[in-house]
Amino acid sequence: MKKMIAGLMAAALFIIPITQSFAQANKVAAQDTVKEKAQQLASGIVSHYGVSGLQYAILDEGAVALSGSAGVYDKATKAPITKDTMLGIGSVSKMYVTAAAMMLADAKQIDIDKPLTTYIKDFKMADERYKQITPRMLMNHSAGLYGSHYESSMLFGDNDTSSHDKLLLRLQTERLKSAPGEYSVYSNDSFQLLEQLVERVSGLSYTEFVEQRIAKPLNLSATKTPLDSFDRTRLAKTYFPTMDQAMPVENANVIGTGGIYSTAEELSKFAEVLIGDHPDILSAQSAKAMQSHEYRKGIWVPEESNTTNYGLGWDAVSLAPFDEYGITALSKGGDTMMYHAALIALPEHHISIAVLSSGGSSLYNSVFATNVLLEYLKAENIIPDILPDKTFEPSVKVDMPADLLAYSGFYGTVGSTMDIAIEDGELALPALLGGFIREQKYVYTGNGQFKNKEGSITVSFDEQSNGKTYLKLSSYLQFPGIGQTLMVGYSYQKLDPNPLTQATKQAWETRNGKSYYPLNEKITSIFYLLQPYFVKKIAVNTEYGYASGTKIVDENTAVNAAEIPVMDGRDAFDLHFYTLKKKEYLMIDGSSFIREDAIEPLFSGKSSVSTIPPSGHAVWYKIDKKSANKRLTVDVPSGAGFAVYDAAGMIINFSIASLEKSVTLPADGLIVFGGKAGDSFKIDLKKL
Repeated sequence: MKKMIAGLMAAALFIIPITQSFAQANKVAAQDTVKEKAQQLASGIVSHYGVSGLQYAILDEGAVALSGSAGVYDKATKAPITKDTMLGIGSVSKMYVTAAAMMLADAKQIDIDKPLTTYIKDFKMADERYKQITPRMLMNHSAGLYGSHYESSMLFGDNDTSSHDKLLLRLQTERLKSAPGEYSVYSNDSFQLLEQLVERVSGLSYTEFVEQRIAKPLNLSATKTPLDSFDRTRLAKTYFPTMDQAMPVENANVIGTGGIYSTAEELSKFAEVLIGDHPDILSAQSAKAMQSHEYRKGIWVPEESNTTNYGLGWDAVSLAPFDEYGITALSKGGDTMMYHAALIALPEHHISIAVLSSGGSSLYNSVFATNVLLEYLKAENIIPDILPDKTFEPSVKVDMPADLLAYSGFYGTVGSTMDIAIEDGELALPALLGGFIREQKYVYTGNGQFKNKEGSITVSFDEQSNGKTYLKLSSYLQFPGIGQTLMVGYSYQKLDPNPLTQATKQAWETRNGKSYYPLNEKITSIFYLLQPYFVKKIAVNTEYGYASGTKIVDENTAVNAAEIPVMDGRDAFDLHFYTLKKKEYLMIDGSSFIREDAIEPLFSGKSSVSTIPPSGHAVWYKIDKKSANKRLTVDVPSGAGFAVYDAAGMIINFSIASLEKSVTLPADGLIVFGGKAGDSFKIDLKKL
């Protein structure tokens, strides 16, 4: 018997190491699968989605479990992007300023439910309801602010703080688009105000606060703002599709809302703070509070699986498809013009993933992060398997109840309006979600729903408690080589007719189809690369009384009409027209724009001079037949620049980025000069 027991014990001693060895081998194999999946997806994004370089990292219980990259740091040298390459993280920066505010709440220096005016005494608006705004409303996007003041904030090689410095002054003349707390809709200005709150209460500049209270305690050497001194060559190069060379360094000078640079590893390290794993920085209680379902406090799309459901700072506190696995997933995406980022954290499992890129989109990064993270959870035996992507049957049209015809009518969103005509159980819609969904028809399939041909996109109509009728969009988007994502929200709002007087109709009809060009934007602005980001083209519907999504009030004024929760009601604006020296101008959010037919032709002689006026406004010229196809050479003052566009508005040359001072002028194009008041540009024109 003793020999038998001894033999069994010996066998056990022999078996246990072998079992552990097999387990270890399986774990290694599983981790290899995760790495392969990540590299496969990363390579696909770089190859097919306009990304020059991408970086990713998973942190698990404080240790880096995966770190990788794809693409290049610099196209010219083909140097690879590495784990130490820095990139901008865009709106993921909102998580830092949210954490900063909650740190002040931990220290009893603020109460997030007291009026913001308690802490920013000079915060005022032309709408008495501003007194109801609290720090919580800033963090959950429900303050009712119009959305974003971007003027001269996204700059090449320029860390001008004017956007930060002028915000309170600009808000003094503005109203709210909704009652504070009524509903949540994405708002960048809210986090700019939060940045100023942190500065006022802490006595530090926001950059100092991030460095001293977040970066140093976490030993984050690559987490910086545009106002920090650091080696800019660490930043991944950025590119514009029509230009061969790398762009100058991008500075997002709206730091609280989108200005931080970091690395994937450092961002995932910061995520530990956000999920309560660094109580020395942020209390577990505050981290938990940030995960609360804040969006439920106001008007929202009916409760269902989604990728947007706001917490405090977080875009989602119940991210799809992790909810299908019973896992709480938090997410935040971020985009500047050049950089893009996604962060997903699983607080119950102490796991996070960060994905940063030069080029592309935060949406691509988020889908990438989701699929890699699911692969990792499977490898760690946290989930048994990965659910397949949703599949859809082609839509089959059925008879539509007659009462749904009442949803036909005039609809608007920020920047545009449209007629929706429901005929024979069908309706047609323009491109949606910024072009991710193409223009197409939808057919009635039952249960109050209209679907596209493939059955992956569902349109319906919701009558909400505020008396508004919304067009609801539920879409499964498929990105070949990356994966699938779900997005649910309201895209348009039904608008009531707004009768106009004959004089008002006539005034607005003259503006229909006219473009207005910016005068206040600094010439270092990245927006000069893409006219659609800052040129305002006015579309007028005098039958209903609206212009570019705004409600016409009188001959020269129109105000925001969109009150749309979630995302599509963001970045609202009013229109104010005025005339100066017989030229019409447009004022939006304190910024001036000149009407296209008020722009003079460029002098077509051999040489001329253009001077920036005392106002500091940019100077625009038309390129007419006399100057077209000539070679322009400009003597550009230091810090100044110019941009040339063709007849379609495409950039031909932007001297700030290209450093080229000579260009052939395109027919029917435009040229703009920008700099300091008094700057003079010596212009030479030569026939080719």
